[in-house]
Amino acid sequence: MLRIKKLDIFILKSFLMLFVGTFFICLFIFMMQFLWRYVDELVGKGLEMSVLAQFFFYSALTLIPLSLPLAILLAALMTFGNFGERYELLSMKAAGIPLLRIIRPLVLFCTFLCCTSFYFQNVIAPKAQVKLLTLLVSMKQTSPELDIPEGVFYDEIQGYNIYVKQKDRETGMLKDVLIYNFSDGFENAHIIWASEGKMEMTADKQHLYLHLFNGEQFENLKSQTISSNNVPYRRETFREKHTIIEFDGGFNMIDGSFLGDRSDSKNMIEISHSIDSLSHRADSIGRNMYHEIKTSTYRDITLSRTDSVKLAESSSRINIDSLFTAYTLAEKDKVLGSAADRTEALASEWNMKSYQMTETDNNIRKHETDWHKKITLSLSCLMFFFIGAPLGAIIRKGGLGMPVVISVLIFVIYYIIDSGATRVAKSGEMNMVLGVWMSTIVLAPIGIFFTYKSNNDSVVFNAEVYLNFFRMLLGLRPSRHVFKKEVIIEDPDYVGIQPRLDALCDSCNEYAAAHRLAGAPNYIRIFTNKGHDNAIADISMRMEAIIEELSNSKDSILLELLNRYPILSTKAHKSPFDRQWLNIVAGLVVPVGLFFYFRIWRFSLRLDKDLKNIVRTSRDIQERINNETFII
Repeated sequence: MLRIKKLDIFILKSFLMLFVGTFFICLFIFMMQFLWRYVDELVGKGLEMSVLAQFFFYSALTLIPLSLPLAILLAALMTFGNFGERYELLSMKAAGIPLLRIIRPLVLFCTFLCCTSFYFQNVIAPKAQVKLLTLLVSMKQTSPELDIPEGVFYDEIQGYNIYVKQKDRETGMLKDVLIYNFSDGFENAHIIWASEGKMEMTADKQHLYLHLFNGEQFENLKSQTISSNNVPYRRETFREKHTIIEFDGGFNMIDGSFLGDRSDSKNMIEISHSIDSLSHRADSIGRNMYHEIKTSTYRDITLSRTDSVKLAESSSRINIDSLFTAYTLAEKDKVLGSAADRTEALASEWNMKSYQMTETDNNIRKHETDWHKKITLSLSCLMFFFIGAPLGAIIRKGGLGMPVVISVLIFVIYYIIDSGATRVAKSGEMNMVLGVWMSTIVLAPIGIFFTYKSNNDSVVFNAEVYLNFFRMLLGLRPSRHVFKKEVIIEDPDYVGIQPRLDALCDSCNEYAAAHRLAGAPNYIRIFTNKGHDNAIADISMRMEAIIEELSNSKDSILLELLNRYPILSTKAHKSPFDRQWLNIVAGLVVPVGLFFYFRIWRFSLRLDKDLKNIVRTSRDIQERINNETFII
């Protein structure tokens, strides 16, 4: 039976407080990004607050499934980063509670969020998507708010061009107004000029009411039935004139039923039915095209078996080029024109038919992508938690600094992989299931790896571990650094160290003489060796003991001499691997074996130089100790 303990309540409370804040922050960011895409449809159209409120509400509903994974990732990173920074996570582990037990209540909560995300995508998001798209289409068809600029022809009113030289912002009066009316066609153009005027919208926002003063009107009479030899246009002078221009400035909601065929406006059951219908339609079109191609070839010609044989024999003796050369220029032009027309007609016909098949296939892939997308986006909530929680426990940094940077980086990687692979899958160049699930396939092992490492308290982000690995891979090694100590408890025994240095030099000389390190090593012996070199290990241990004792010296020159001692490797010159069967396999594979052979030869040469360096440095240290100017 599952029991809720105080520790579970504490972890849930810590996570929820951060999750609520990060969720609304992420939702706000995605909404701003979404708003930026459609800012042209919103600005300058005088939309009411109720319309804008609907737009933001429906856009928020459609963006909730996308905001949840990023919010979970950021909240998990911050929560466990805070635990690690305040040593609360260390206390839990010290009490014998493993990481998997610590995150158990959050795993259950994130599973609930996965189900919530799936419900939003499958039930709420399709309806909200239809409403949102209907609003967007309606906004695009809404006329812009009337604001005629100065000194520019304004053509946002259909059939009219209006020019205003100057505007009085306080009184609303327009100076030097010029109106071109092409609503009845260019042949029946009306031109109105007025020295002053004023414009205002009617109460129903369906018409523009103009008050014009002291002007003239010109009307083109070219298309009228009366004779216009002496009167090509009509001119009218007025002191005051009122005219009405049809201008729909209100917001009208369109019928969005045509948007129901989109794949993102359907739930999974409806998508499955649509895929079956589209597949059946594609099969029908394909069968019809096959029968049409089959019956269209020689459908008006019926040849017997004897006629076919004769036609084949005669065609082998007919030279088509000579027949074409015998034609006159007119006949050649007719034949070539007929062939070109026939080819163009066939190409156009089959391009249209192939377009139908291509569109149907693209529509099927789009429906299948949206079907799988509802699952992958829901599972990303749980996947991001298993990345964020152990990563926060490893990094042990809370707050909004490092967690935000890491969260954005991981989410950008996820978004790039997901959008890129999905786009390729929709184009048909990749398996659709593989493309949609690519981001999950890539990031899920990362979450498992981080969870495993954090549960076992393994080192993941320690740079020294990776540096040591690459040093070992490339055959590099660190330098020795011996510094002068501020406090020395016991001075070195300089007299007792002298014979130990002599014994160390003798051991190095004996080893170098016995093993001939400067010569080429034996290939078979390299790949049959196992274990470490005990003699070199003993030399290294004795050398390190001398260095440790002499590091208590106050003489800076002596400390510099100690830094000349190399750091010996007891295995690099023996064999590539610790396990003998791996060495044998590497030796049998000749290209790999040659690589390791020359690598070990290089290490043997290095060891030979190291042994000579040890002897030379030891003699220099002895000389420094025996120097009369050396102060003990």
